[in-house]
Amino acid sequence: MTYHHKSINETYTTLQTTANGLTSSQRKARLEKQGYNQLAEKKPVPLWQKIGKHFLDLLMVVLLVAAILKGITGDYVEMGIILAVVIINGIIGYLQERKAEASLNSLKQLLSPTATVFIDGHRKEVASEEIVTGDILLLKSGDVLPADVRFIEAADLVIEEAVLTGESLPIKKTTAIVNEKAGLGDRRNIGYSGTQVQEGRGIGIVIATGDQTEIGKINQALQSVKPQTTPLIRKMNQLNQQIFKGLMLFIVFLIIFTSLRYGLEANLLLSAVIALIVAVVPEGLPAVLTMILSMGVKELSQQKAIVKSMPAVETLGAMTVICSDKTGTLTKNEMSVTDVVFPDTETTALPEKQAQLQTLMTNCQDLRTTTDQKAANLKGNPTEMAILRYVEAAAEPLLPKLAQIPFDSKHKYMATLHEVAGQLTLFVKGAPEVLLAKANLSPATQALWRQAISQQAQKGQRVLAFATTRVSQTTIRHEDVTELEMVGLVGIIDPPKESAIAAIKNCHQAGIAVKMITGDHRETARAIGKQIGLKHTDSVMEGPEIEGLSDEELRQVVSQTDIFARTTPEHKLRIVTALQQQGEIVGMTGDGVNDAPALKKADIGIAMGIKGSEVTKEAADMVLADDNFATIANAVKEGRRIFDNLKKTINFFLPTSLAQGILVIFALLTDRPLPLSPVQILWVNMVTTITLSYALSFEKAHPETMARPPRNPEEKILSLHSLFRILYVALLITVPAYLLSAQAANPVVAQTMLLQSIVLSQAFYMINCRELTDLPLNKSLLENKAIWISFGALAILQASLLVVPFMQNLIGTTSLTLGQQLTLFLASGVIFLLVELEKKIVKGILARRNQQTA
Repeated sequence: MTYHHKSINETYTTLQTTANGLTSSQRKARLEKQGYNQLAEKKPVPLWQKIGKHFLDLLMVVLLVAAILKGITGDYVEMGIILAVVIINGIIGYLQERKAEASLNSLKQLLSPTATVFIDGHRKEVASEEIVTGDILLLKSGDVLPADVRFIEAADLVIEEAVLTGESLPIKKTTAIVNEKAGLGDRRNIGYSGTQVQEGRGIGIVIATGDQTEIGKINQALQSVKPQTTPLIRKMNQLNQQIFKGLMLFIVFLIIFTSLRYGLEANLLLSAVIALIVAVVPEGLPAVLTMILSMGVKELSQQKAIVKSMPAVETLGAMTVICSDKTGTLTKNEMSVTDVVFPDTETTALPEKQAQLQTLMTNCQDLRTTTDQKAANLKGNPTEMAILRYVEAAAEPLLPKLAQIPFDSKHKYMATLHEVAGQLTLFVKGAPEVLLAKANLSPATQALWRQAISQQAQKGQRVLAFATTRVSQTTIRHEDVTELEMVGLVGIIDPPKESAIAAIKNCHQAGIAVKMITGDHRETARAIGKQIGLKHTDSVMEGPEIEGLSDEELRQVVSQTDIFARTTPEHKLRIVTALQQQGEIVGMTGDGVNDAPALKKADIGIAMGIKGSEVTKEAADMVLADDNFATIANAVKEGRRIFDNLKKTINFFLPTSLAQGILVIFALLTDRPLPLSPVQILWVNMVTTITLSYALSFEKAHPETMARPPRNPEEKILSLHSLFRILYVALLITVPAYLLSAQAANPVVAQTMLLQSIVLSQAFYMINCRELTDLPLNKSLLENKAIWISFGALAILQASLLVVPFMQNLIGTTSLTLGQQLTLFLASGVIFLLVELEKKIVKGILARRNQQTA
């Protein structure tokens, strides 16, 4: 139920309470019925589930089956090696996720531990969790509201609500009835749980507690929003399914074919099937992908972007839309004087007027009491803080204050009395239209001032006027504020960050749309939108307009609207959902509690680390440690680099897996012994995982990374060309390796040559994969030290396999002659050249096709 449109007496009646509060017995009964004033917590995921999910990857399950089958046949060494591979992959995944874990219970930190209420007509301090609806709550400056209240008294009561509503200015509260359709930010007679009293005092009737408060509704939204599956996870799941289906098809075919034609024994057939599984499944791929993503997390942390979920690193590179909160994200969340205007002042008199205005700005205030006080150390109204910061450099002295008329919402001005050049002078600051009405100006001059006020207001600024008048006594009243001499106008706004303007330009260049979603007013939002360079600034959609649209209608207009004003958490959630339903990969930035549900719903939620609430940080996938929107552009570049390197790694892995699978299939179809044992196949896969594939993760971003549009979210991780390349390279590896090894009379020598040939071919092909379409022999090859380290590590591992007796016995290899080694090396070099030739041919075909299309 809403209470902002009800009178105080109606609220008393509805909640069955009085100005003296509830009785002890009433409170006890309501507490039993309503429950404690606490937010519901989500049940934590058990440790066994966190660990277990890393072993449920489809291909890991296939390997587990292969290990079990090996154990059944008595090959315990091979079973142990396969299990070790699976366990290592699972442990790496769990440890990386554990680093990023965070509790989602920070909403509780917003609530004050105790509160003062009336019980049986007496003031008593109670635990906040024991507050019930109908309690009469007393508030003073500095208090954090423990529940939602309808104010019945408000004495100069100002509450900071930016954390909930996104308002850049604190809100002056009243007790007057508000229109029923008013949004959260316009309900001036309501106080919200989790917001803070900045000035004044108030008394309110508790109208909602726990999950029924506005904070509670956000908490419920957070609990109900299901985490998004990242594009990378979706693509990898598709890839795993494709590999699994192909593998199962081969196995069924081979079992039927070999059984009918050759009548293979069950044990031999089982060994062959296990060898095929081990050969085709790229068991090292999950570990390498985890390493690449983990390195991306580390790289981004050095750039002040803390990523909590590894797959989110890649999602950054896929973003097509960034929805951003305004206050504190695109703007400084610090009111600043941006314009000073003297509408009727001649140029020659301007210096005198400027000096006069600085004197008024320095003295017509009640925050700074001594000249040596620094503005940065003061606390209070953000508007006065902005004015004091502006005049601080002028070092104007404070004049003795003889009297003061404080600001109030009825008169909309404040005045201070000082002695200036022997005359008692009243300095006045307030709403321009109020001061103009009290000024002694001609109609023409009045028009000049009103035009200047309108121009500043259209910029989204809060406009204050300054004026003076002479008085004859030291006791001042409101009646003395007359015959004013207008001095100047001051435009105040929460200005955009310079870095945000540049970042938005970079995002647009990268094909990423930027949308601003704020709780602020239409004109303020429009003004900021123009300053930061948003594309569609003529059209601004407000919260009530969003409420009037169906989900289908919102989907149709959301892509053509870049500014959304007066929005609630529900509106932000609908906007993000509408964009996602259009196929967009949505990033959402914010710092307030009101942003949390939308951040969790977005494909990539981005929270501000300095001024952001704990709730927002923990609902997000990434936290900006420097609150700099520009960091997002850097993160997008890193995300794109990582995806490019992931593609290179996958294109590197799969041809070798297929090549080994072809060898096993060929052996079965021709009724020959298996060319490599499962342990040898695992050695090939893991040694290249540990060395070669890891090096590709260090590849730098392409110079045109941020000049190209985001990739199509529906684009498959393997294109038709990639599939052709995989088959082409697999055959290039398989045929020479098999022919060369077949020349050896000794079976162990043949297996060793085959194994060495595949490893050397992979080493050369890894260089090919540095660039999927261009020549890889460039300057950056020398700059990537990881490649040369990986070659060195590979040489040591392979040397141990060829000369160390223990390794030879374990893997089943022997030594090779220098001539055999040179032959294998040259054959691998030819493979490198043939792949580069294929690149050049395909690139030429695509270029001609593009010319014909154009």
